Amino acid sequence: MLQKSNLHHAILSKVPEYFEERGFQNPVDTFDGPFQFAMRTRLYYFDWLKSQPWYQSAFNTVMGIQRMNRGEEWFEFYPVKDRLRAGSSETLLVDVGGGLGHDLLAFKKPFPELPGKLIVQDLPVFIDDVKDLPFGIEAMKHDFFTPQPVRYANAYHLRTVLHDWPDKQAREILSNIRLAMNKQSILLINEDALPENNVPLYAAEPDISMMAAFSSLDRA
Repeated sequence: MLQKSNLHHAILSKVPEYFEERGFQNPVDTFDGPFQFAMRTRLYYFDWLKSQPWYQSAFNTVMGIQRMNRGEEWFEFYPVKDRLRAGSSETLLVDVGGGLGHDLLAFKKPFPELPGKLIVQDLPVFIDDVKDLPFGIEAMKHDFFTPQPVRYANAYHLRTVLHDWPDKQAREILSNIRLAMNKQSILLINEDALPENNVPLYAAEPDISMMAAFSSLDRA
């Protein structure tokens, strides 16, 4: 966790210099933002992580810890039994960009009786670290910038995925999911939403972090 924090601080320390050099314009290019400026690379943040095994492992660990300690879960207030029914689809829920599967593990505990497969999708660097998933949960290697291979699932879930990408790439991610949906499919977008004004400090900090690392934002 310390190393990940050090990386974060290294990026943020270069943000003022980045803005001065770019005429104080908000970054919009995910391949040419404060992260690339600080690390002297043209790689996207996650592509750079793949070239740094220690940082990648630390990132996976930290994300797992954060996912286990985040308060109320979406399925505790969403009407799961009314809305999420496998019906004609053999797949109940696809967690797109779901990392190591923590969300689906948490989801399955209170709803073990719901029929249909649960599928966690992510890049190989994450899926290769997935271990000991219970029956009913599958891990699938998938790049969400390519066509969604699971068609007509009951629901597709995105948790803190879109805030890693500027609008152009976010639209591509959503488009690939849309093309896999049918009229009964549901898209669940699970993101922090910020007010237009008077944003609290604790909410503004992640927004700044998204800008620095991904040229993106926590959207209003």
